[in-house]
Order: sequence, then structure tokens, then C-alpha cells
Amino acid sequence: MPKITFVDHTGEERTLDATNGETVMETAIKNAVPGIDADCGGACACATCHVYVDDAFMAKVGQPEDMEQSMLDFAENVQDNSRLSCQITVSDALDGLRVTTPESQH
Repeated sequence: MPKITFVDHTGEERTLDATNGETVMETAIKNAVPGIDADCGGACACATCHVYVDDAFMAKVGQPEDMEQSMLDFAENVQDNSRLSCQITVSDALDGLRVTTPESQH
């Protein structure tokens, strides 16, 4: 079972077990991770699950597709490593993934 570490803007960490095939957002919602609201329920129709992906995992999560990039245009404080957590599917390859929630989402 892959583990994902969620880091808030203050540096507080929560390492959680994730389920292959679910999204990083679903893991966060099931575990009440602060800063990930997922107002659209994972439909890639908002940016309330915006996270910064640790640089070591950028190649593994890949680049955002066009629809996700459009939603990121509405997010605050977007960086090169910004992704919507609803668009990152958990797999064994992501074991150890670290994502940080932007301060603007707290």
C-alpha cells in the first residue's frame, strides 16, 4: 500500500496509506487533510485540491493535461510543480509521494 505525505504550509506532515487506483485527493478527503476541500468532488472543475508536488516525484506524476492546466489558471500561487490532486492517480510508483498544500487554501 503506497504512502503519501501531505504537508501543510506550516510544515506539519501527515503520512497516510493510500489505495492504488484512487486519487491523491480521495486519500486526502477520506483522512480530512486540511487545505484540500475538493469542492467539485474530483471532476477537475475547480482548483480547491491544488498541491505542490515534491520535485523528486514530478516525472512520476507527469504534466497536467489541458483541462487541469485550465483549472490551475484559476488557482492562487501556482508554481511549476503545481498539480490538482484529483488528477493524480495513486500507484505503487508513487509510494513516498510528498505534496504540500498552498497557504492560500488554509
